[in-house]
Formats: sequence, structure tokens, C-alpha cells
Amino acid sequence: MKLMAFIFPGQGSQYVGMGKELYDNFRVAREVFEETDDALHFSISSLCFEGPEETLKMTENTQPAILTTSIAALRVLQNEKGVNPQLTAGHSLGEYSALVASEALSLFDAVQIVRLRGRFMQEAVPLGEGSMAAILGMEREQIEELCKEVSFGEVLAPANFNCPGQIVIAGHSKAVQRAIEKVKQNGKKAVPLPVSAPFHSPLMKPAGLRLEKAFEGISIKDLKVPVVTNVEAEVNTSKDRVKPLLVDQVVSPVRWEESMRTMIKEGIEQVLEIGPGKVLSGLMKRIDPSVETRNLEDLQTLKKVDSISD
Repeated sequence: MKLMAFIFPGQGSQYVGMGKELYDNFRVAREVFEETDDALHFSISSLCFEGPEETLKMTENTQPAILTTSIAALRVLQNEKGVNPQLTAGHSLGEYSALVASEALSLFDAVQIVRLRGRFMQEAVPLGEGSMAAILGMEREQIEELCKEVSFGEVLAPANFNCPGQIVIAGHSKAVQRAIEKVKQNGKKAVPLPVSAPFHSPLMKPAGLRLEKAFEGISIKDLKVPVVTNVEAEVNTSKDRVKPLLVDQVVSPVRWEESMRTMIKEGIEQVLEIGPGKVLSGLMKRIDPSVETRNLEDLQTLKKVDSISD
């Protein structure tokens, strides 16, 4: 049996209709959506299944919606296939899904805290003052130098190290725009991202402080499956480190490429992306195409899981 990891998507992978097939066909999926509806005191299930898209795209809605859909898919997988991972990880918001999968964080607590997290992140910077952009075809050192060169006293920093040739920057909107123009002058590609705040940048510090306070009432249990964290790109097995790492994550870059390479060093040969979309599967193919990768989000992809678990 090859060693397997579960990975969970973050913000941006949402779409209207996500999770509906699983809800309609599996009791365990329905139970997940019902539990999160109860926890949030509104119908996140209706928002996932019917939209409207503009409401689903609001950060404080997107985060619990993706987490709920991911955990519904996870429960179906566990119930139908009996597949279990040796490691788990999630991209930004997805780290909360990974912690639910590891049983360190309850689903009830997780959806409540990520809804607050989304609100805190949105409110940390006035609308229009912060933004993000994906820079393609440049190395880490070049990006770090670029941020220093065009910041002009404003905040500008790497936010996501996603895969070779794809790094996201975040900060004050004018600084991000200067970076985009500089990148294009140098013949490389820069793509502004359709987000409403500069996530994973130092501008998120107010969100981190509020999140730390919100975590005071949340209980963390022992991790049954180790989680490779965004902040350190290392395996964490200590429940005492979960909260501080999640607080740091808000203001720190997501070290996704390094996290996946850590998994590979730990012997992982198969990766299953659980939740809406297949963004992370695409990144893994660029990080190391020798790793067998699948995604699970609906009935069609569920049927393909058998081939990865042989």
C-alpha cells in the first residue's frame, strides 16, 4: 500500500452547486451540511447549492462553505471507501479542513471560527486599500527583491508560494499595482486576483489579533493524523501548537510548495484533494508529477478513488 495524504482547498475554489450531489446521495454528507447549518444559524447548504454567487463569494461565507463541502466529501470517502491518510494539509482556509480531518478540531467549532476568520480578514483593511496578484515565471528571490524595490514604504510581500513559477504577492493596492507594472516591463506575467483583501500579508495583523481572542473558547484535541502546516511547511503533531500556528498563518505566506515537498520527503506517493475544484491537484503536478493525484468532490470523482487506493 502506497502512503497517502489528504489535501484540502482554500478560498477561490468555491462554485454554486458544490456538494449538492453528495448531499442528495449520501446520508453522511447531509449530516455534515445539517450540522453546519445549525452551527452557523443560517443555511450554508442553500448558499452552496443555489447561491447566489455574489453572496457565496463574500469571504465570511466562502470560508465556511468550502470547509463544509470538503468535510462532507471527506465523510463520504471514509464511509464508502474506508481510505485513511498518513498525512494531511490544507491551503490557507483548507488547513482548518485538515484539522477537522485529523480530529483536532470539531466541525461545529471549525465552521464557526472560519466564518469569524473570514470576517476579521475582510475588516482588517478598508475595501480597496489592499489587493493581491499572482506572479508567473519568477523565482522566490526575485519576488522578494521586487517587493522591496517597489513598496515605497507601503506593505508588499509574498503571500503564497504555490508551485514553481507561481508566487502570489499581497499588500497595499498601489504597491501591488506597481509590482504588476514592473513585472510586465520585465517581460513576465502578473495577474491581479479577484479578492477583496490582502490575505497572508502583514496588513492582516488586526485579523490575527481578533482570531487569537476568538480561539480562547475553542478546544483542540490530539491530532490523529499529523498536519503539514502552512506557516512552517513542517509536520505538526502537537495540539498545543495548533492555535498559535493558525493565528500566525493569517499574516504569514502560505508555503504550499515546501509543504508538498515535505510530504514527499515523508514518503507520500499518492495525494487526494478533497473538496471543491482541483486547484491543488494542478499545483502538485507542477511540484512533482510523479506523485499520483486525484480529487474528490462529486459522484464522478468518487468512482475514481478506488484506483488511487490500491
